[in-house]
Amino acid sequence: MSTCTSASRRLDEPLAGTAATARTWLLLEQPGPWGAKALTSSHLDPVLGRALEAAAEGTGVRVALIRRPGRHADCREVHERQVYVAHTEPGNAWLHSATTTDPEQLLNLDFTALGRGDHRAFGDVLRGRPHTGGPLALVCTNGKRDRCCALLGRPLAAELAASGVEGTWEVTHLGGHRFSPTLLVLPFGYVYGRAEAHHVKEVLQGVREGRVVTEGCRGSSAWERPGQVAELAVRTVTGEEATDALTVLGTTGAAPRWEVTVAHADGRRWSVAVAQGAAQPPRPESCGSPLGFPSRMDVTAVRELSPAVLAV
Repeated sequence: MSTCTSASRRLDEPLAGTAATARTWLLLEQPGPWGAKALTSSHLDPVLGRALEAAAEGTGVRVALIRRPGRHADCREVHERQVYVAHTEPGNAWLHSATTTDPEQLLNLDFTALGRGDHRAFGDVLRGRPHTGGPLALVCTNGKRDRCCALLGRPLAAELAASGVEGTWEVTHLGGHRFSPTLLVLPFGYVYGRAEAHHVKEVLQGVREGRVVTEGCRGSSAWERPGQVAELAVRTVTGEEATDALTVLGTTGAAPRWEVTVAHADGRRWSVAVAQGAAQPPRPESCGSPLGFPSRMDVTAVRELSPAVLAV
């Protein structure tokens, strides 16, 4: 059976620069089935779902639903839900957790502050505390968005949970169906594609050690897509693995060409040239969609800036 995922693999489509963008992730547990637009097509009150979408718009916060791996009984009554908030910017990455019996409490959060990386509102509203249970591994499994997410994502989530990987959840949507199984790792916000269980375990071990595993990485959700591919390029050139070592300082230009400045915590900087093009030959971006030419990000040059240039 031909799928968007099999076509992407066959054509060796690059992964870098394809991650969803969000400085902060707000995750709410919602068991049961999910529709294509899960916040308004699940057993969560759709009025609440629309209100959360509106509250998050333009703040840098992305809201998603999560559920435990396994079979999903069509159970409408949920007494207590897990909630996570994670901020992903280097130097201020954090993950807090709480439980709630009333998900409408989330509307009392200061979404603008959360987008800036201020977790105090979460603690005040939901009595949230720093999460001490290790990183989260969030596998996209929403088959109503694309069948590949269910066919490939759900078995991966089940395998991780069965093998004792703590922090494994199914999540509603990470984008890039054709890269399934897709994975978001929090708190640092790196997204992975074509994930396999043994690789996910390596990624999570890296997170515990403060390292970024670049193999299979689509980019950090903290950055826009030119910044994602630029940061990964600098990591490849330098061999830098530390999660907090690199920051995207700024991006100039506009599609299809950008210059991205990437800074190291030790003071070094690089100018990275990024070009956007159309993937060839045509392929489906999602199962059932017509053939198209999805955009791809390519690094055309990585240049370390000299101290003299930095002083100007």
